[in-house]
Amino acid sequence: MTVAEESHFGRAAARLGMAQPPLSQRIARLERELGVRLFERTSRQVTITEAGTLLLAEARELLARSEAFRATARRIRDGETGLLRAALTPDVPGETVAALLAGFRDRRPGLELELRELTTAGQLAAFAAHELDVGVLHHPCDVTGLELGPVLRRDLGVLLPRDSPPARLDEVPLPALTGYGLVLFPRDDAPAVYDDLLTACARGGWTPAAVRHGQGASFVRGLVLSAGAVALAPRDTRLTAAGDRDPALVWRPLAGAPPAWRHSAAWPRGRGDAAVAAFSDAATHALRTVAGARPEAPDRPLHLRPASEFWL
Repeated sequence: MTVAEESHFGRAAARLGMAQPPLSQRIARLERELGVRLFERTSRQVTITEAGTLLLAEARELLARSEAFRATARRIRDGETGLLRAALTPDVPGETVAALLAGFRDRRPGLELELRELTTAGQLAAFAAHELDVGVLHHPCDVTGLELGPVLRRDLGVLLPRDSPPARLDEVPLPALTGYGLVLFPRDDAPAVYDDLLTACARGGWTPAAVRHGQGASFVRGLVLSAGAVALAPRDTRLTAAGDRDPALVWRPLAGAPPAWRHSAAWPRGRGDAAVAAFSDAATHALRTVAGARPEAPDRPLHLRPASEFWL
């Protein structure tokens, strides 16, 4: 294109910021590759051939498309466009999800977000299969190969029958739950978190009489009302919100140093970009401002242990 516009190899080379011999060699190589002569050369001038004229329009279109291709790649790199595959654990309440989505749109309005509800185990499997770019998961879990955003905690309280003796307390000590069973999510969803919660209950003075598994609010409600069990949940979950309006159920905070759910954004090591950072920032902000989560360890770096070990 430049040689055609200048009709002179020397001027074209100067405009391209290169020496003339390499430019002449490139044109000759291009002619051999295409199998047509692009320019007629004399000692005084360079004239584009008919074939060169016909190909010049194609060349302009190719270069324009190449620049558009590179510009799109830059926008994807900078998190301005493209698709981000993300996930949240099922316990994140709707208000927090809405705040996260609004915050992400503000940060990256041109980026499409594919948001799914996945357990911690499901997210780890999706990361391993390269089917997920970023997620918010529970700790402890096996974070091998992952990078983490700030770790936040949501203290757990207890959901119990309104007419039960512990419900008369403003704060419930764990030993006051002796004799009650515990309704907990299935262990396969987050094995280390499941074991960690049971360990924390035992250390606090309560070993549940039985552990029953459930997640849906209606199902958990039925178990709490009829199976001599209680459920542990943060103050902001859908389950506790329903309990506040339910004449048969009540939510109470746990006394002392209660067990907690710990969350952070996570993504494959080395694959964090501007889009991932925007999601992590939006999730952290939504959990802190809407869900009432607070930093787990603000004064020191946090190195989570593998899934086989628990917080002490």
